[in-house]
Amino acid sequence: MNTRGKQDTPTIYEIRVKGVLDASWSDWFDGMTIAPQADGTTLLTGPVRDQAALHGLLAKVRDLGLRLLSVNRADESPAEQEG
Repeated sequence: MNTRGKQDTPTIYEIRVKGVLDASWSDWFDGMTIAPQADGTTLLTGPVRDQAALHGLLAKVRDLGLRLLSVNRADESPAEQEG
């Protein structure tokens, strides 16, 4: 089975944090889309090339003192996320 192409393709992640960030933070978060939500949270969405890059983004969340609420792969079904 050849999975090499899949590994080379960035995965789309959704990272939800408590607090409101505006779009100007996009560069800080490696070009992710910043979408403030009506419930006082912010959704960061975008491609992440590998686990090291994901950990880097999560470190930035920590460094800003934001409360991390969730991290989800956007291309997974709910059943895959639970497993």
